[in-house]
Amino acid sequence: MQIVRYSIDGRTGCGALVGDVVHDLLDVELGAVVGRLSELTLLAPCDPRTIVCAGSNYAGQIIEKARPWPQQPSLFLKSPNAITGPDATIRRPAEVRRLEYEGELAVVIGRTARDVPAARATDYILGYTCANDVTADDWRADGQWARAKSADTFCPLGPWIETDIPDPSSLQITTRIGGKVVQSAPTSDMVFEIADLLAYVTRWITLEPGDVLLTGSPAGVGPMVPGDIVEVEISGIGTLRNTVGGSR
Repeated sequence: MQIVRYSIDGRTGCGALVGDVVHDLLDVELGAVVGRLSELTLLAPCDPRTIVCAGSNYAGQIIEKARPWPQQPSLFLKSPNAITGPDATIRRPAEVRRLEYEGELAVVIGRTARDVPAARATDYILGYTCANDVTADDWRADGQWARAKSADTFCPLGPWIETDIPDPSSLQITTRIGGKVVQSAPTSDMVFEIADLLAYVTRWITLEPGDVLLTGSPAGVGPMVPGDIVEVEISGIGTLRNTVGGSR
């Protein structure tokens, strides 16, 4: 099932996509037809309270950056104000000289997750979506990443949550800027697998339904500039597309 959040005629809702038609989603049953994709605006497919991110979690990026091999996951947070949806504009702060894309696989939590055993991780996952962990590279120098990672619109998600992913370690992430491929890697290149990440995070941080775990970005992270169209495509899920706006 592909789960969406949408806006149409001044109202928002949660639905399921069947072909190019969105139906209201009533628990696990399809409800009335809302409209075709072309008739509505897709929002970020979930509204997380907590966004936990894994840094340096792809072998290719670790090698590319000549970083030491991690002994445990490196975690940071993005704040909910950073969430934006597909086809929305990523707003570049005027002070930022280098704004970076980071295409990622996002895990959406389906039930309250605390002390989750890795062997049962899938029981707590609703599904998966595409993410762009937008980063103001200049602001990493703050010494912590709250500002660099959490400015408004710095966490595009979408276009929907795909619930039917039998093996999330066999997907392909491709990021394009203006149609040019700038990142391409299999999710099997993750250092810490999704089950292990979820078990590690939930030892200390309780995740609730709709919360998001970002699983790291492959090699090839680079700059975006105003006017760029950035696409994060993940096989089996879809393509998240956003435009970079001018300084604000």
